[in-house]
Amino acid sequence: MNKLWQYFKTKDFRNNFLGAIGVVVGVVLIVFFSLSFYTRHGSAIQVPQVTGMKMEKAVVMLQDQGFDVKIDSVYVLDKPPGTITEQDPDAGTSVKEGRVIYLTMVTRLAPNVALPDLTEATYRQAVADLSNYGLKVGDTTYRSDIAKDRVLEVRFSGQIVKTGDKIAKGSVLDLVLGDGEGAGEVEIPELIRKDLDEAKFAIKGAGLAIGNITYQGPITDSANLVVVQQYPAKSDSVSKAPRGARINMTVIQGKKPDDLH
Repeated sequence: MNKLWQYFKTKDFRNNFLGAIGVVVGVVLIVFFSLSFYTRHGSAIQVPQVTGMKMEKAVVMLQDQGFDVKIDSVYVLDKPPGTITEQDPDAGTSVKEGRVIYLTMVTRLAPNVALPDLTEATYRQAVADLSNYGLKVGDTTYRSDIAKDRVLEVRFSGQIVKTGDKIAKGSVLDLVLGDGEGAGEVEIPELIRKDLDEAKFAIKGAGLAIGNITYQGPITDSANLVVVQQYPAKSDSVSKAPRGARINMTVIQGKKPDDLH
């Protein structure tokens, strides 16, 4: 034990001990500065704001600042094509030079979506369902049907479309709804000898539709016309017509003629 203590006091031990400490310190410094160089310590830069810019301008700006760029696309209704909607990392984030910046751009082509099943859907349900698929509701018309405000038909550009048909996202669809009055029969009004305006009012009031109007003889005053024929006409054998049926009329000029039968 005494010999060991005597060795600790020698010059050789001190030189070896100091040399070992120097080697350890040297290794630590080499590792520290190597990591700093590898990670570019202190050379971080902030990501600029490019959301809302056009794609071309955003890419040039990022590349000029030393970033790499990756672009994805998505269709966004009512936003101009080519616009940047998202970026990752966010603007203001400190990153190393050369970092990849991921951008999401609005695509120029609307993707197709399948028309959802609107069978027996109410108007409000149909509007919500179509909105979820990126579709819009345009005009609404009504047709005689017992189901009030229920979807009977869906039309696109005047053509009937059905569940599963492919339609461009953002398209406007027209709906045909039931009026809740059913498709039963109604009484045919008697129109002979009535003024044309009075006859039209009677047709609409009965739940029927105005058909073709034929003008017989010379017409000098369009405000003074009288119905002389109607089809279908009310008779002993025929007194009702399907709701919404068209009534055609023939009219003449002048007052109600006394000899009409």
